[in-house]
Amino acid sequence: MDSILYFYQYTIYFYTLALTTFYLFLMISSYFMIERIKLRYTKIEADLLLDLPEIAPPISIVAPAYNEEVIIIDNVNSLLSMNYPNFEVIIVNDGSKDKTLDLLIENFDLEETAFPYIEKVHCRPVKRVFKSVNPKFKRLLVVDKINGGTKADAMNAGVNIANYDYFINTDVDCILDQDTLTKIILPVLDSKVEVIAVGATMRMSNGCEVEHGVMKRVSPPKALIPTFQETEYLRSYLLAKMGWSMFNLIPNVSGGFGLFNKNIVIEAGGFDPLSHAEDMDMTLRMVALMRENNRKYKIVQIPDTLCWTEGPPTLSVLNRQRTRWGRGLLQIFVVHRKYLFNRKYGRMGWIVLPYALFFEFLAPVIEAIGFLSLIFLLFTNQINFSTFWLMLIYVYLVGITMSLITISYDLRIKKLYQNYSEYLKLVLFSSLEAIIYHPLIVFFSLKGYWEFLTRRNFSWGSMTRQGFTKKTPTTKTV
Repeated sequence: MDSILYFYQYTIYFYTLALTTFYLFLMISSYFMIERIKLRYTKIEADLLLDLPEIAPPISIVAPAYNEEVIIIDNVNSLLSMNYPNFEVIIVNDGSKDKTLDLLIENFDLEETAFPYIEKVHCRPVKRVFKSVNPKFKRLLVVDKINGGTKADAMNAGVNIANYDYFINTDVDCILDQDTLTKIILPVLDSKVEVIAVGATMRMSNGCEVEHGVMKRVSPPKALIPTFQETEYLRSYLLAKMGWSMFNLIPNVSGGFGLFNKNIVIEAGGFDPLSHAEDMDMTLRMVALMRENNRKYKIVQIPDTLCWTEGPPTLSVLNRQRTRWGRGLLQIFVVHRKYLFNRKYGRMGWIVLPYALFFEFLAPVIEAIGFLSLIFLLFTNQINFSTFWLMLIYVYLVGITMSLITISYDLRIKKLYQNYSEYLKLVLFSSLEAIIYHPLIVFFSLKGYWEFLTRRNFSWGSMTRQGFTKKTPTTKTV
């Protein structure tokens, strides 16, 4: 037993050292990427697309909707308000059982239209396509289809309908910045290599002021869980993804918001309705397609906050969200195990997936084993408390430092909160995250692994939507 504990202690030490080194590496890389993008993509380039609409590539915005009567009108208004010359908005009503479709028809003067529907990627049958008779809403298309049970199936219907070569994958609980399309397309125009996807920063809409689908004031969430998730999201986008983007190593473009090359998505077979991590699954299959055909590619991350999403308001909803993410991550390694350590798939096989395996998938397992080992050592009086507190404080300070640096990066990009006291709230919650929030995430991740391994009948779950105004909550899949 002593030799096992001795071995485990050294394993944890070197694991923590490697993880800290990676964080430091990503932090430095992210800083240089943020500075580079701030210099390269300025307001001058964005304004040029508005002044010369003929050079602005047309973009389709695809947003699936299932039982979204509380927020659907605000969301569609938000999507239609984009400050961009060439775009369309496609709402996919995925067999909603509430008034989602009725509200769309009533508020946007929709009428059924003959549409030349061609199934390029598989999805459940499309029943009808609606267009507005009001010129004010000429950019809007609404697809009514049989429920497919997953967002991926609804997205495939949107991809089949989309008229343009690039599309935005988003959710109807998201509010987009009005300059989203001008900012997200600039890396595509700037690159000599084919850009297959572009991501941007997402954060919580909980606590923000939204009027008729337009973001009026950005504020930190008021509730406990969304506030923790605000800092967590910022770390994920501004540290991790921005750092990886310097080396074209982005592991996934978020399913909540991202720009995709439609033709590459279709070639890769579309979104997988059976996947519980359809965003990472799609990203990996797009990369695999490019590698298998010896085609150069880029996936780009920009630091601008372009999307606000409604975070889980309760512990039960967070549980459903994170257990699904846990199932999805394990499913990725089962379904795509042939990519791992396969030189045919280049940096995806040798860096992206190994990092995800050792430092994302295994992290909750190692933390849980470490906690159980700590309990055992406490009961057997084998803890050297002089070094124990030193190591505990070291790990705690590393976590807080990453969060503080993330917040400073966010301020460097653009001060979105009106008051610095609101940023101090994020700092305060960052100091409590390791004690309150992180243990929950570890538990829910392990629960997701167990559910996948025991092959339970997976439910996609529901998320209570508060909406952007005071209305009766509704539910959607998460």
